Amino acid sequence: MPSAERDETVVIVGAGPCGMAIARQLKHQQKIDAVILDRASAPASAWRGRYDGFRLNTCGYWSHLPGQSIPRKYGRWPKRDDMVDYFDDYVRRQGLRLRLGVTVTRVDRADARWRITTDGDAYCADAVVIATGNYHTPALPAWPGMEGYPGELLHSADYRNPWPFAGRDVLVVGSGNSAVDIALQLSDRVAGRVRLAVRHPPHLVPRSAAGIPVDAFSTALHRLPVPVLDRAAALVSRLWFGDLTSAGLPAPRRGIYTALLEEGSIPTLADELVPRIKQGRIEVVPAVESFDAADVVLADGRTIRPEVVIGATGYRHGLEPLVGHLDVLDEEGAPVVNGLPGAAPGLWFAGYDEPLIGPLQSFRLQAGPLAEDVARQIRSASARPAARPEKMHPPRKVPSSAL
Repeated sequence: MPSAERDETVVIVGAGPCGMAIARQLKHQQKIDAVILDRASAPASAWRGRYDGFRLNTCGYWSHLPGQSIPRKYGRWPKRDDMVDYFDDYVRRQGLRLRLGVTVTRVDRADARWRITTDGDAYCADAVVIATGNYHTPALPAWPGMEGYPGELLHSADYRNPWPFAGRDVLVVGSGNSAVDIALQLSDRVAGRVRLAVRHPPHLVPRSAAGIPVDAFSTALHRLPVPVLDRAAALVSRLWFGDLTSAGLPAPRRGIYTALLEEGSIPTLADELVPRIKQGRIEVVPAVESFDAADVVLADGRTIRPEVVIGATGYRHGLEPLVGHLDVLDEEGAPVVNGLPGAAPGLWFAGYDEPLIGPLQSFRLQAGPLAEDVARQIRSASARPAARPEKMHPPRKVPSSAL
C-alpha cells in the first residue's frame, strides 16, 4: 500500500538541540510551524545515550537554546539527565511539533519544492533544514587485524559506566573529551590498568580559571586574529599544565584556533586528566596501528595486550543516503556549507560545525538568522510566478561559523 504524502511548509530533519532551536525561532519569530522528523523515539536522543556521569563541557548559564534558559539549579555544568530534562521541557514549553520514530531516507528536489522520503509517509515541503548533527553514526577505524582480536572491542557510544571493566586492563583510544572522561572514570579505582592511546596531542584547557568557566572568554576572544589566539592559548596551557612531553603529550604542532577552524578539533578539558597522568593512574601511549591476535600494535612498534579496547574515535555524519546525490557534501561526507548561506535554494544544513564557544550557544546564535533566511526564501518563492526549477550549484565552501 503506498504511503501518504504530507504537505508542510518547512521540514527539519533531526530533533536534536540544533533542530529544536531553529524550529523554535521559525515558530515564535517567523510564525512558521515547522515539523521535526527524527528516527529516535524521543528528542535529543544523542544526549540520552551519553555515559553515566557526563557533564556539559560549557557553562550551563549561557549554553541554553533560544527563548528558554537552563534552570540555575543544575549548576554551572549540568549533568546528562539535567540536559535531557531541559530538552524535554523545551519541546513542551516552546510548542514544537515532532514526529518521532520516522527515518528520513532521501531528500529530492520536486519542481520548486522538496520531497522528503521516509520509512513511512513522504513529505513535500517548501524548505528543508537538515540538522542531524555530528554524532549520527559511531565510527571505529578499520584497524588491520581487529576482526581477530579476542578481547572486548567497543565504541565509546556503547560505554555507559566503568563497572563492567572493574579490575581489567583497558585501552581507551582517543584524546577528546569523551575519551578523557572515560579514562578518568576507569582510573578512579575501578579498572586494573588504564592507558590512553593518542595519535595527535590535544589542546589542553582548564574547565575554569580563577573560578570563571573558560568558555566565558571565548565570545570576547574569537574576534582576535587567529595567530594571536593560537600563541596565547599555547602560553596559557604551558603555564597551567606544564611541559607534558615526557608523559606522552607534547605541545600540539597546530595552534588551538587553527585546529578548530581547519579540522573541527575542539580543546580537551584537562583539570583532572593531568594529575592522573602525573600520578601514573593513566598512561599515555602512541596511537593504535593494528591488532595482532590479542596484541595491540602501537605507532612506535611496541605491542600491548589490553583486555578491553574502547574507541572514542568519532562519528560519521551519515548524510550520503539522504543528500549524496545533490552535490552538497564534501569528500568526507560533511556539508559543503553549514548554516548560511543555504546549500541550495530551499535547503539548509545546520549544526555541523565545532565552534569555540560550544555547540549549544552557537545553535542559539545561529537559529534566528537561519530561520529568518528560511522565511525570506519561502515568501520570495510564493511571490514569484511558477518557473522551471534551477539546476543546483552549491556555493563555494566557506569556513564554518566560529562565533
